[in-house]
Amino acid sequence: MKLIVALIQPHKLPDVKKALYEAEVYKMTVTNALGSGQQKGYTETYRGVLQEVNLLKKLRLEIAVNEEFVEPTIAAIVKGAQTGKIGDGKIFVIDLPECIRIRTGERGNNAIG
Repeated sequence: MKLIVALIQPHKLPDVKKALYEAEVYKMTVTNALGSGQQKGYTETYRGVLQEVNLLKKLRLEIAVNEEFVEPTIAAIVKGAQTGKIGDGKIFVIDLPECIRIRTGERGNNAIG
């Protein structure tokens, strides 16, 4: 089992969801995030005052998958999120030692579904 964590541009979420559904990956958690990386940020003027914005809006996707879905899930996220420009995001793949479905008490691969 693996936990796939992806940070993507907010406007790419519909494309990523569509690509994931095509790959038969339906379960995910999406949260708002702020961060900086190679993109670094930008400056803007607000009421005549120059302000530096270096924490940019991103979305964090968390998807728990069984081994056979790891590569299709990664490929779907890349397909949906990629623009070829700095700031497209990152994907992290983390070992998931245990998963428990609260409703039924199932554990492991069965709990992920």
